[in-house]
Amino acid sequence: MIPFSDFYRGRKVFLTGHTGFKGAWLALWLHSLGAEVSGYSLAPTSEPNLFEAADLADRIRHVSGGILDAEALDRAMAESRPEVVFHLAAQALIPESLEHPLETLQTNVMGSANVLEAVRRTDSVRAVVCASTNKCYDNLKQPWGYRENDPLGGHDPYSASKGAMEMVCASWNRSFFRPEGRVGLATVRSGNLIGGGDFSPWRLVPDYVRAVREGRILEVHRPNVVRQWQHVLEPLSGYLWLAVKLAGDPARFGGAWNFAPSDNTCSVETLVETIHCLSGMGGWKAVTGEGEGWLEAAMLKLCSDKAAVELQWKAVLDLERTVDMTMRGYGPFLGREFDAGEVCLSQIDEYTALAARRGMPWAL
Repeated sequence: MIPFSDFYRGRKVFLTGHTGFKGAWLALWLHSLGAEVSGYSLAPTSEPNLFEAADLADRIRHVSGGILDAEALDRAMAESRPEVVFHLAAQALIPESLEHPLETLQTNVMGSANVLEAVRRTDSVRAVVCASTNKCYDNLKQPWGYRENDPLGGHDPYSASKGAMEMVCASWNRSFFRPEGRVGLATVRSGNLIGGGDFSPWRLVPDYVRAVREGRILEVHRPNVVRQWQHVLEPLSGYLWLAVKLAGDPARFGGAWNFAPSDNTCSVETLVETIHCLSGMGGWKAVTGEGEGWLEAAMLKLCSDKAAVELQWKAVLDLERTVDMTMRGYGPFLGREFDAGEVCLSQIDEYTALAARRGMPWAL
């Protein structure tokens, strides 16, 4: 197997947000593919965190900085001379956006514009993938999945900031990147991500693991909320494959893309019960009351037909395997004598082998 056509071996990649959960997984994967990775990010926001547990600072070039510092961002990108940019840095929590709406807008909108401007000033860049969210759509509570051409919206500051980020990326694409023809720019939207090493607040699986670590039962406020649950490696495989395609044909593969499973759509209750049954750890109970203080949509799904047709990309993990890999990924954080980085790398190999058996072109 030569994943991603060996595209990343020896190639310079610039990654924002590598100290976060998803960014740390992507940094490890890029490093394992032989890429020369430069990560630009603020310090981790949770304790523990995968960035430190996996010794990422020793594996890649780590630059500490925020995307609102345009001068430092320009300097870091110019020094790294990347061909590929993955922009994952963001304020990604709805409750945080309700507490600090202006800071959320500044980070997710102006910060993203700073990244795009740094790309314009760095003539080595050929492909840019900007991470968005399934919450960027105008949620009409429909039971079917949203497609890339559905209207953008945002019922809270975080969702609105990501919808605005999408518009910024589209405008930079039309105004600068497509006319010049040098850079392929895409935005990517995924389902609800889970995986080992995530300790972000106000997220279901990290809350479950925290409850296990503290020896208490998890209280679940809205067990009937339905989402598409996917292991973090699923959309990251799409991001990596899309960047390969963007570098080869910017005009065709630029724009918005959904990366979500066609299955794995279930309620919070089903997910936590699956975690409990497969891991044998912890427990949960439904509670009534005000809950977390904000109202989440009861249903949110994405349609990934575009990725299936244009990229031949599909998710490969069913719900049980998604949960199994997730909880095994938390092993180093639950008192087991495993190296967090090596656990992640072994799961990347496991996932790649399974994708190859399923005929995914990026894995062959």
